Amino acid sequence: MKKAIVFIDANNWYHNLKKFFEPGNIDIKKIANFLCFIKKYSLTQIRWYASTPSIADGEKMYYKHMAFLQHLEKNGVKVITRKLQRLSNEEILKKKRATINNLELCEHCKPLIESVFLDLADLKRKEKGIDVWVAIDMIKESIIDKNCDACILISGDADFTPALDLIKSHGKEILTAMVPCGYSSELRQKFPFFIIKREDLMKCLRDYKDNK
Repeated sequence: MKKAIVFIDANNWYHNLKKFFEPGNIDIKKIANFLCFIKKYSLTQIRWYASTPSIADGEKMYYKHMAFLQHLEKNGVKVITRKLQRLSNEEILKKKRATINNLELCEHCKPLIESVFLDLADLKRKEKGIDVWVAIDMIKESIIDKNCDACILISGDADFTPALDLIKSHGKEILTAMVPCGYSSELRQKFPFFIIKREDLMKCLRDYKDNK
């Protein structure tokens, strides 16, 4: 059975999911297990990537968000966070290059990472670092460290296309998944995909119990 890691672009997931359900009511572990069951993969890890608000944006929202992240960690989900910030294009590129250098990649892998990493995010939008971090980790876990045979990406963002192309070119399997709203047609055209429907979400509610 092929090993899979589930990578979740939490910001994208949250904003699309809230059109159907309160995001906090969905058990992301159930979603991950459901997708692996469909593909007959062995789930090895769930990685949750999210930007964190500042306490200055409101204490109630801040502590609610942090409590949710702690809940995920207690349930075995690896949480990776970045603070929201605005940077100039020059600053963004500088930070990206610094991140690449800190990865201590070999001479063969570094150009592959740079080809995706330095061109992935739209530099004109608010830079959260989340998209880039997800892409880097997918490449690292699948191609470099060979910790998985398949990458399952929960996101509808087409910005991931270059990274997924690279992973696919190295013989790794890809699956993207998202609710019907906000799901990039480019992702669905280029890679295997799964649309998470309302009835699927119902079975992944935190308090759902199958009585069969």
